[in-house]
Amino acid sequence: MQKVGVCLNKTEILKKVIENNGGIAKTSDFAANGISKYEIAAFCKEGFIERVRRGFYQLPQSNSTTEEKLIHELLPQGIICVESALFHYGYSDFSPRKWSIAVPRTASRAVKNIEEFSMKAYYIQKEFLYIGKSTSNFNGVILSVYDRERTICDCFKYRSKLDNEIFNKAVNVYVADKNKNLSNLSKYAKEMRLYTKVMNVMEVLLNG
Repeated sequence: MQKVGVCLNKTEILKKVIENNGGIAKTSDFAANGISKYEIAAFCKEGFIERVRRGFYQLPQSNSTTEEKLIHELLPQGIICVESALFHYGYSDFSPRKWSIAVPRTASRAVKNIEEFSMKAYYIQKEFLYIGKSTSNFNGVILSVYDRERTICDCFKYRSKLDNEIFNKAVNVYVADKNKNLSNLSKYAKEMRLYTKVMNVMEVLLNG
């Protein structure tokens, strides 16, 4: 009887750890609560939990595991950018089929291993990676995302990769946005060496 009690107690701990970590828990989260990797393997085999990928677990057939939660857990260094950020801020009506995520150039291996959600990786050099980094609520999950001004700068940086309609709508909606910060736009554009490109277009729109 005592063993059953211990077992039940462990399953309760498993559930709590997963719930407290937003629906996906790591091996280290369980270890911090006294559950060994051998016990995790046993609970997986018995169907109490299921493996999302190596070292990450959720409750079986968990309908609560959203792509946002997967991004938060599997790619914590990622920053939502370009197409996904434009849609998030209402600067684009186009809902991307893939998540646009900025990552450091050193993260290529981590990105290649991700199969749990569709993504378009933007590999950013270190000096530009954290310019305009912010956080926001995505479907109940707090994720890193570039702010409005960095997102507009990225539109100029990746203009050749963006549809003309998406680019034009983004810059026009930004100009009309009451939450815009032109001081930051100018600052970021200088830091990213895009100042002339950005200001040539923005001055026409702002004065038009």
